[in-house]
Amino acid sequence: MTCPVSPEFVEINIDTIATAPGRVVVFVPADGRLDKGARRVNRLNKGGLARFVASEAFEKMKQGDACDLAWPAGMVAEAIQVIRLDRTRNDANARKAGAAIGAAGAGKPVLVLAGSLRGTPDIALGASLRGYDFSDHKTADSDAPGSLTIAVTRPEEFTDTAAQIAALAEGVFFTRDLVNEPSNILTTSEFAARLEALSSLGLKVKTLDEAELEKLGMRTLLAVGQGSRSPSKVVIMEWMGGEKGAAPLALVGKGVVFDTGGISLKPPAGMEDMTMDMGGAGTVAGVMKTLAMRKAKANVVAIVGLVENMPDGQATRPGDVVASMKGDTVEIINTDAEGRLVLCDIMWHVQQEYKPAGMIDLATLTGAIIVGLGHENAGVFSNNDALCNGFLRAAENEGEGAWRMPLGAAYDKMLDSRIADMKNVGGRDAGSITAAQFLQRFVKDDTPWIHLDIAGVALTKGPTKLAPKGATGWGVLALNRLVSDRFEG
Repeated sequence: MTCPVSPEFVEINIDTIATAPGRVVVFVPADGRLDKGARRVNRLNKGGLARFVASEAFEKMKQGDACDLAWPAGMVAEAIQVIRLDRTRNDANARKAGAAIGAAGAGKPVLVLAGSLRGTPDIALGASLRGYDFSDHKTADSDAPGSLTIAVTRPEEFTDTAAQIAALAEGVFFTRDLVNEPSNILTTSEFAARLEALSSLGLKVKTLDEAELEKLGMRTLLAVGQGSRSPSKVVIMEWMGGEKGAAPLALVGKGVVFDTGGISLKPPAGMEDMTMDMGGAGTVAGVMKTLAMRKAKANVVAIVGLVENMPDGQATRPGDVVASMKGDTVEIINTDAEGRLVLCDIMWHVQQEYKPAGMIDLATLTGAIIVGLGHENAGVFSNNDALCNGFLRAAENEGEGAWRMPLGAAYDKMLDSRIADMKNVGGRDAGSITAAQFLQRFVKDDTPWIHLDIAGVALTKGPTKLAPKGATGWGVLALNRLVSDRFEG
């Protein structure tokens, strides 16, 4: 990552602006008025900033947009980054402005003249998130981490802010690192080891191996991984920072570290992207890291199923019938519809063991959700309006796209099997909905539940508002906000 996770907040000192290296960032509202820091920059630059603000180029800029004035006279800095931003707080515009700083500041020292700007925390978060870069496997020298210094009027007021930004950014980056990691590195065992290391933050972490999973009856999960040399595992993480004995929120993640489709083999084109099929488990892990780092006053338990779906002489075949932990039997029509087989067992287990106040599962589950919603929104399915609406508000507040999708008896009937209790697919029509209907069969009547199909938002081919191309970390911010809004005392 080329931008520090936690920026340094310092008192503004206009005398240091002239000698600041790298980039100097100023904010100018629509009316063009320059604050104290911007006026100092303008004097050093012999009126260059004021001339730009009076130009048609500035007039055309939208809120949060940025423009560089390169190699300014009278300053050591390589560029003045001018960002149009009004001083009334707007989280989305402030994060957009921060993202512009993070995207441009790779490997450079950056001085942000925020002064008393109300959106400063969101600017700092946006800069940190957009400054991420995954270069672990590049042999060429990559950019050294830059420094992000934010000059404010009263830095003592930002002590807690810096810690909160670090917790959020660390959680998002943990998710991105996991999703970006190639599958020969992030095996099921390596994934489990990285989650076990979170115990240093105060999480209680337990890993179940194949023998324990067999004993529990998680045979649909085991059926997915039986063609791979990488052993199937389930990892359970607990953060009990809330009221003692209070029912926790349960987070459930699909962790298919690589998905060939199994015997129902995927086409070769694009199969390299199936390293991201553990995105649900990655998001869950990132949320748990954030909650632990910020010492959330909530009870949250997370469970992830880690498997690899490979074709082999031992692999599950289309037409096989497998019994789930719940006891229902599943006719496996398509071995490439494997995520729901992983989720159904761990969803049942977490309900049996923890009797959660609510349950949210996340999975890169279907290509159909991308056909329906593209890469702008995750699909949201739920049996509980209150919990669902709470999540949708949290996602909207954090700028993470989410759209509620329908459920219904007619869709559920499409899963009926001639020889078992259900099929694992319902046909081509409404593929993301029938996948959600399959999962709902493993949700107890008294469990408020949300299913998030994140296939379109977990990894993208181009940059997003707060991430470079690749893994986005979608969902960490929204789920953290949901926990804060609804589950913390």
